Amino acid sequence: MRLAVGMGLFRGAGTLLSIFPRSLAAAASARSQALVYERHGEPVQVLQLKDLERAELGHSGVHVKMLAAPINPADINMIQGTYAILSDLPAVGGNEGVGQVVEVGSHVTSMKPGDWVIPADAGLGTWRTSAVFSEETLVKVPRDIPLLSAATLSVNPCTAYRMLTDFETLAPGDSIIQNAANSGVGQAVIQIAAALGLKTINVIRDRPNLQEVVDRLKSLGADHVITEEMLRKPGMKDLFKKVPKPRLALNCVGGKSTTEMLRHIQHKGTMVTYGGMAKQPVTVPVSAFIFKDVKLCGFWMTQWKKEQTQNKDRFTGMILTLCNLIHKGQLTAPACTEVPLKDYRIALEASMKPFISTKQILIM
Repeated sequence: MRLAVGMGLFRGAGTLLSIFPRSLAAAASARSQALVYERHGEPVQVLQLKDLERAELGHSGVHVKMLAAPINPADINMIQGTYAILSDLPAVGGNEGVGQVVEVGSHVTSMKPGDWVIPADAGLGTWRTSAVFSEETLVKVPRDIPLLSAATLSVNPCTAYRMLTDFETLAPGDSIIQNAANSGVGQAVIQIAAALGLKTINVIRDRPNLQEVVDRLKSLGADHVITEEMLRKPGMKDLFKKVPKPRLALNCVGGKSTTEMLRHIQHKGTMVTYGGMAKQPVTVPVSAFIFKDVKLCGFWMTQWKKEQTQNKDRFTGMILTLCNLIHKGQLTAPACTEVPLKDYRIALEASMKPFISTKQILIM
């Protein structure tokens, strides 16, 4: 049985796991721990922390000690069996994270021991203490960025960057509007947009700690933070006396939230949908098409990465651009809660609660 692309086989505790050939330094243990699921279902019920035997290094393997890995909605959906791509079972959970290279095979040229690496694509299985991966499944990142920034770099900031740069040609002073603004992507959008000189109108759900969330987003550079209820009120006209109507809308919710954002978008503007938290369809008034000629697009970071198979430099270039923003203090990790790997159940339960504004990070 095989895991996700680039993961190879694993063996241990009655299951399969790890990859490519060859033992590590004599002092290093040949075993690791991983969160494994052998069937789809609710993560707390189907995930098990297992001891696994690591495979040998071989010529093109890279032994990586995982340092930290977040729990993202896509990770949960993959384990539940509801995501667009699913790993062959049994599988190790987690699609994102950062690790440190321990040893490399004789044919590996792009990285060396001590380097920090992140997954080049989804499906690597990052919720584990260590593994041997193939060189092409990893991308090197600078070691002088904060650990949590590195651990959360390859999904949310990349999604935010691509949506801000690929769909509309925006100039400093232009505005964008987004819902789910307190999500990981939303927080990255706020910061990258600010670095580009763009104004952001950020929509969030009303909640008990609303002012706390508003203050947090404004500290990241948000220009305006409003609730979905405020989005529907006539007072929005006053807001657009301060900023131009947005040319770009970013939708992660669906349902009424989408329809309301479309009311405020500029003529010939674009809405990009990258999620559907409300689990409701995107409803578009006919007038938005006829009288405003808006464009509706979708975006999925995993698909974008697949399309860059022959142009990996474009992905690594984007990573370096984002790391440059991190170095300048213009891009930080989302609000995070660090949880030891052994307490994964606590992290999983917290990640699935409503109105969660912090990302759960498994620390290895």
